Amino acid sequence: MCAIAGIINHHATPDVERIVRKMCNQQAHRGPDGSGFFCNDEIAFGHRRLAIIDPAHGAQPISNEDGSVVVILNGEIYNYRKLRQELEKRGHEFKTDTDTEVIVHLYEELGSECVGMLDGMFAFAVYNSRTRRVLLARDRMGKKPLLYFMTGDTLIFASELNALRCHPQMPRELDETAISDFLSLHYIPCPNTVYRNVRKLPPAHQLELRFSEGTVSIRSYWHLDYSLKQNELSFDDAAHELRRLVERAVGKRLMTDVPLGTFLSGGLDSTIVAGLAARFRAPAETDAFTIGFEVAAYDERKWASAAARSINSRTGGKLRHFEQVVDPCDFALLEKLAAHYGEPYADASMLPTYLLSRFAREHITVALSGDGADEVFSGYERYLAMRYAARVDALPGPVRKLLFHVLVQTLPDRGERTLLGRTRRLLHMLASQPERRYFDMLDHCPNPMKQALFGERLRGVLQHDSAELFDSLQWELTSANRFERLAELDLHAYLANDILPKVDIASMAASLEVRSPFLDREVVEFAAKLPFDYKLHGRNRKRILKAAFADLVPPELAERPKKGFGVPVSLWLRGEWRDLAATELFEGTLVSDGFIQPKTLHTLWAAHQSGRRDHGYLLWGLLILSMFLNRNK
Repeated sequence: MCAIAGIINHHATPDVERIVRKMCNQQAHRGPDGSGFFCNDEIAFGHRRLAIIDPAHGAQPISNEDGSVVVILNGEIYNYRKLRQELEKRGHEFKTDTDTEVIVHLYEELGSECVGMLDGMFAFAVYNSRTRRVLLARDRMGKKPLLYFMTGDTLIFASELNALRCHPQMPRELDETAISDFLSLHYIPCPNTVYRNVRKLPPAHQLELRFSEGTVSIRSYWHLDYSLKQNELSFDDAAHELRRLVERAVGKRLMTDVPLGTFLSGGLDSTIVAGLAARFRAPAETDAFTIGFEVAAYDERKWASAAARSINSRTGGKLRHFEQVVDPCDFALLEKLAAHYGEPYADASMLPTYLLSRFAREHITVALSGDGADEVFSGYERYLAMRYAARVDALPGPVRKLLFHVLVQTLPDRGERTLLGRTRRLLHMLASQPERRYFDMLDHCPNPMKQALFGERLRGVLQHDSAELFDSLQWELTSANRFERLAELDLHAYLANDILPKVDIASMAASLEVRSPFLDREVVEFAAKLPFDYKLHGRNRKRILKAAFADLVPPELAERPKKGFGVPVSLWLRGEWRDLAATELFEGTLVSDGFIQPKTLHTLWAAHQSGRRDHGYLLWGLLILSMFLNRNK
């Protein structure tokens, strides 16, 4: 795992190498083991390295035999050994044992089509001095980030937004539409960033700049297709094949020359990954890491311990389980971590994700996780909620809206993670229009709230509906099943814009590489072809995953309610964080520069502090936005 940065078509700017070095140093946490640079009259490439494969000889940039093709890579290519064998048969000579060098020679053979041959998580840049072209590419699911902007005909890119800020010409104009989307979703959807003219390269996309023609083109090289169902495949045969593919995916991700372990929460997904890793790495031991909290509602240690015991009973004791109790209620930690994201980002589980990564990094350099299984195998409870909500659509819209709004008002607001909170959210869903129900369920700042909350600075985007993101993605969805389309939508929206950036930034802040077997290309493509009933059957979520690993995960773990990796931000805003948060919210740019109406903000704050209402998620998003604005004036 590494960091990359570059300036393309720099017109021999005198200080270009100094700027690229500064960009790389800003990302040193992603690659603490070394740095490398390449500069000529057209490009400047920089690299920070976290040494995983061939630590002694894998410094980047790496070139081909005559130096005409140069590459920098952030990520891992899992099929590099197979590709290398084929390339060596064609006469290519290798200087290292790294996966990065494979990209150089594969590009020589296939040009921009090489991207489709790569199996892994990656963001990379290739420069060809003969054809005078540069190729940037990002992996299929969006595990590794790549951000860029253009000034004139010069293109600047990096792994993190903070690195782009080191360039003196980075556009600093805020995108108010992106801020509105952030307050609704707690992330800024790709390809947008908080800055109007800075972009994220979308997952499964590549960008090619051709110096001779003076053109930049962006295109998709892969798309997941849910329409190609294997309805003739029996459930048992499908479970058997899924078992094979997941085992293969875990096996690929054990490739490393440095210490490797797993995260373990005690849920279905992490137990499968940890159990397989322990089996495949025997007779060596595998380390698994769990963090716990003093707040019982958020603590999963007992389940993780049960999972470790179960795995050890099946592997002869080959799993070493490490636990640490942490306190994420540290405002300084929040400030530090929020700054790492470079733009407003408010998934509160970034805090425990970082603390878990920091704990694991004391022992290992690479960790396997269970990320992606909920999207791939329809594991979220909200898919069931959408099914239930569809049953009341026979009621006329005005009747349904009135009925369920009245019922909502009868229930006290005790927070989203309580039973009452989930019931209130379900009633809100039942009142929503069917076509926007899913977005409304996820929206932390609905349009009526924005009307009251937005100040003069955001008044121009009040006509923007953040639900347009989901509407636009509908055209890309391929499943014919209305509920499977929700999981497909989550792959494009929630997974790509929330889950994966959270894990990447939080883990790399601790210099830890995280690999996700459930997001393996073969696993994802196979799951998309399965009948939806194999994944969500009645109330049984992730049905086929449970069946495929019934011998590895005991029922009490496979069937236990999902907790998620949350933290009690609503309580912290009333307690430990109250004074610091109030200072951030009321005495900073958020109010003084007219982003938010102070009267509405005071009303929300007072209602939350009194316990009459739980505005924790909305206030949390506003706090993160305020932190960004106060530190990036």
